[in-house]
Amino acid sequence: MTQPDATPLKRTPLHAAHQRAGARMVPFGGWDMPVQYAGLRAEHEAVRTSAGVFDVSHMGEFRISGPDALKFLQHVTPNDVSKLRAGRAQYNWLPNDRGGLVDDIYIYMVAENEYLMVVNAGNIDKAWAHLNALTAGFDVHLANESDRWALLAVQGPKAAELLQPHTDVDLSTKKKNAYFAARLFGQDVRLARTGYTGEDGFEVFVDAKDAEAMWDRLLGIGITPAGLGARDTLRLEAGFPLYGHEFGDDIHPLSSHYGWVVKDKEHFGREGLRQTPTQKLIGLKLEKVPVREGYPVKVGGQVVGHVTSGTTSPTLGHPIAMALVSAESTDADAYEVEVRGKDHPAQRAEIPFYTQKA
Repeated sequence: MTQPDATPLKRTPLHAAHQRAGARMVPFGGWDMPVQYAGLRAEHEAVRTSAGVFDVSHMGEFRISGPDALKFLQHVTPNDVSKLRAGRAQYNWLPNDRGGLVDDIYIYMVAENEYLMVVNAGNIDKAWAHLNALTAGFDVHLANESDRWALLAVQGPKAAELLQPHTDVDLSTKKKNAYFAARLFGQDVRLARTGYTGEDGFEVFVDAKDAEAMWDRLLGIGITPAGLGARDTLRLEAGFPLYGHEFGDDIHPLSSHYGWVVKDKEHFGREGLRQTPTQKLIGLKLEKVPVREGYPVKVGGQVVGHVTSGTTSPTLGHPIAMALVSAESTDADAYEVEVRGKDHPAQRAEIPFYTQKA
């Protein structure tokens, strides 16, 4: 019997531009995405020393507006959205009702009673259904604008310097988590001083139809195209959790070092978050052997958890990992990670592994 064709991969508005740039494309969360161009190490180092640009147009965007927009967001998230002012952004979560996360998100306040929420690509449908199921009793309007926007992340210590001559806004006046309208290369965009690499930078919200022209102009001023491979090594060095690895439907988010997200307020999923986590997210470093997601972590030969993310750090020059381990094993003197049937010694390491240079 003939098997039905697999669901075709989605493409961002920059798909043709990636192919022109020689990108190696891979499936990622249902999307055909660039994993690297010139090479992971070169792209990683460009972001750490100068500037790189990532296509993150696969992320989802929801507009939340109406008289109860703030009240609704306060209900569905644990962070305090009332602290936001127009032109500011905030990291937040969408908890489920069993002590896990529907997604981890960013919220941008556009104006009074108007917000933009960015969700992870693989969670667009799930987060959209979750939010709509919670609107009862709120005078709020939700619009899924995921197809409208392309999102380009310009990241690195020289990001502001390279962008400044081409925009009408003084970027030096914009602090971390700023969100503002601007003209960039003559195009109307929204810029956010946010990112996922541990470096300074700006995420560029641009109309999908204008994305390719914007991408070409960014490359034309010396910004290096960077793929998912470098994005993962950069975020891991910076200790940023990734949904599906350190966060998930059935992973208690307070296992992580992100407890600061939860504020003392009533919200959906509060009871689940108040449960004591049975695991803790720790950092590990190894001398030579790189480790990957799912590898067993041991103390004294006994399995106490597993690696959630691992790589050989291009910046530090040795393997690093984040791992979820049992709460009672977090003060162990030594750990081992099992790689292909052999245990390799690992040392506890502080998260983040790397911090941005002043």
